[in-house]
Amino acid sequence: MELDKIDLKILERLQADARISNVDLAEAVGLSPSPCLRRVRRLEAENIISRYVTLLEPATVGLTVNVFVQVSLERQIGDYLERFEAAIHQWPEVMEGYLMSGDADYHLRVVVSDLSAYELFLQEKLTRVPGVSSIKSSFALKRVNYRTELPLRSV
Repeated sequence: MELDKIDLKILERLQADARISNVDLAEAVGLSPSPCLRRVRRLEAENIISRYVTLLEPATVGLTVNVFVQVSLERQIGDYLERFEAAIHQWPEVMEGYLMSGDADYHLRVVVSDLSAYELFLQEKLTRVPGVSSIKSSFALKRVNYRTELPLRSV
């Protein structure tokens, strides 16, 4: 689907505030409410807008430890990859997971309440996945930058 400037403005505003009313959104992008709503519905139908979420501040709900984990598998073949990916989809602690090129097969971002919770995550989940050969963990000391909005102005 080809996105025009108005579509991009709609997406930019919704990324910043998904609770904006259609009337306010329409005004912000220079449309009347009906055509604006039609565009939003089309963006949803095309899966450009995949869902609406509420972002929480992790520390306020007791999740203060961010761990970046590099995982290597014994073999990078179909069964091993599928088994590992199926496992991480089930674990709520894994916020992001990427199949990588380079030294490690996967990079994960894991969020837990404390070091004991991470140790339990390692012992009860990650090390039990068949085919995992090595795990390297790096603990974030401070969040310097965090963004959820895609840089649509560069599109």
